[in-house]
Amino acid sequence: MDNIFDKLLHLPLFQGVTQERLEEVVEKIPFHFLKFKRGATILDCGDPCTHVRFVISGKVRMEYSSRELKFKISHELSSPEVISPDYLFGLDTSYPFSVVAVEECGILQVAKQDYVSIVQSDKVFVYNILNYLSRNSQSMKSLLLNIEQVTVLERIAMLVNTFTTQRATDIKLSFRLRDLCRLLGARRPALKTAIDYLIENDMIAMPNNGTIFINDRNQLLALLSKKI
Repeated sequence: MDNIFDKLLHLPLFQGVTQERLEEVVEKIPFHFLKFKRGATILDCGDPCTHVRFVISGKVRMEYSSRELKFKISHELSSPEVISPDYLFGLDTSYPFSVVAVEECGILQVAKQDYVSIVQSDKVFVYNILNYLSRNSQSMKSLLLNIEQVTVLERIAMLVNTFTTQRATDIKLSFRLRDLCRLLGARRPALKTAIDYLIENDMIAMPNNGTIFINDRNQLLALLSKKI
């Protein structure tokens, strides 16, 4: 149990909380522990977000796909990590992605009403969830307000930043070139030039015409650092 507490205390929703305080919360609030075998589906796209879910052991893969375009972006999350609590509140509380176990993994989940009780019990929990939600919503505003001045390189970085988390690994884009052009609002020659630049600078790998792997997420997002 101590190992689980250590992992939870490293998550953004519990940062700044002492183990003693977290133990008090666990005694009062039901924490449910689930095990999934390799390849098992943890969440389907469209499932309602009824719980806050944490990866506490193993790895999972999250995948977003477009209904209109032939485009998918996926990445792995390793323990300890929270699975997009953004969708717990708001007008649309359905997950826009699927989650599959890459290897045998453990998931800790807390029901929405129980998580609300946790947040109400301590200001630290309030600030943590507000900071998490604010960080995700604010980072792209300045770029979107000046989208015409954003280069194709920066649009690729924006795409990766939007659909992956800070600790994401093994990021993979699967696409049809014309659909990626449409998604980025870019012409094919400009997109090819941008992709060639990213390959030459070892930010991405492109083993075939329909697949891109992100080698270095931080280096890619550094393209945005002067504008965010």
